[in-house]
Amino acid sequence: MEQIEIFEIPSPCRGICEVNNRGYCKGCFRSREERFHWHALSDQQKRKVIELCAQRQKRVVAAKKRSAEAEPTDAQQQGNQEDLF
Repeated sequence: MEQIEIFEIPSPCRGICEVNNRGYCKGCFRSREERFHWHALSDQQKRKVIELCAQRQKRVVAAKKRSAEAEPTDAQQQGNQEDLF
């Protein structure tokens, strides 16, 4: 049995509306279908989409963190370079 919602579940849209290389919005992490059909989804489906978006966002943040840790910063590169003068 589905729980009755008193308040409407708002769209997670952040107004960025750009698609990443995997087809998800860079702002809210919804797929094209999830964005286009948001108003037709039941509250239970909307909660599931929001849950999926949170998982997608965590993966993107973790990948960016790994990428940043793998690349040395300019300060680290300069510290290893010998002084020419």
